[in-house]
Amino acid sequence: MEFTAKQISDLLNGQIEGNADVKITKLSKIEEGTPGSISFLANPKYTQYIYSTEASLVIVNKDLVLTAPVAATLVRVDSAETAFAKLLEMYNQVKLNKRGISKHAFISESASVGDNIYAGEFAVVGDNVKIGNNVKIYPQVFVGDNSVIGDNTTLFAGVKIYSETQIGKDCIIHSGTVIGSDGFRFNPQNDNQKVPQIGNVIIEDNVEIGANCTIDRATLGSTILRKGVKFDNLIHIAHNVEIGENTYIAAQGVIAGSSKIGKNCMFSGQVGIVGHVTIADNTIITAQSGISKSIVKKGEVYMGSPAFEAGKYRKAYIHFRNLDALVQRVDKIEKENGK
Repeated sequence: MEFTAKQISDLLNGQIEGNADVKITKLSKIEEGTPGSISFLANPKYTQYIYSTEASLVIVNKDLVLTAPVAATLVRVDSAETAFAKLLEMYNQVKLNKRGISKHAFISESASVGDNIYAGEFAVVGDNVKIGNNVKIYPQVFVGDNSVIGDNTTLFAGVKIYSETQIGKDCIIHSGTVIGSDGFRFNPQNDNQKVPQIGNVIIEDNVEIGANCTIDRATLGSTILRKGVKFDNLIHIAHNVEIGENTYIAAQGVIAGSSKIGKNCMFSGQVGIVGHVTIADNTIITAQSGISKSIVKKGEVYMGSPAFEAGKYRKAYIHFRNLDALVQRVDKIEKENGK
């Protein structure tokens, strides 16, 4: 892709300073700028680089005051960060705008396929699958029988979708993720016989799932991710879990079977939640916390393992840090009293 500085300035409704005809072919950080690249300056800590960067074009705020000559062409906008984010989004859309079905892809004759789809090399779409419009199925993706993939959804390379899975519109699922694998259930009273998992997974609209996540199918019924849910990489969701709308979960989070997570929750990295509990809406859980019971009050912050309210945890931790000194004081008192 190649654009001129003027084309970019017009796109961003900016004011151009310098060579309007300079050619731009790539993006870069301002401190690592190279000829032909475009960057931006929003954080004042990086102002020094505006005078030394080799980037050909830099997006800056309108109110930036220069104290020395600048070699790069500038585009002044109301918010450099917002403008550059817009460019990143457009760049990503163009880069990922793949279409066509590879001759090495397999799509079952009983599958229903929408318009303008992309299916890469060695992608497999099973029987009775329904694929919406503008869906992108990257190489080596497997979509199991009777699954549904909504419009504008992207399945990146190596995603595995087991049978009966339902995925909504405008979803993004990153490489290595497995959706619909069996829930972890065995019967210890019957020689650990496996309990059949005959439910499915339902993922609603506008959900993004990071790389190498695993979402188990339900024993009966459905494991459900409501609309707007966002997962980082390496997340495990067990059978019959329900995640509420717009909840965010950071890397290495684990939620055990049949737990219900509310709306607008935010879980930091390595949070673990036991099975059969309920987490209220707007709950925040800090990194490496372990939740062993339900949280019923909305909007609380929890930390620790086992976790409890953050304010109480911080006070308790102060006492914990002073525990050794307290023990020494008790030992001294006991010795002085002949004990």
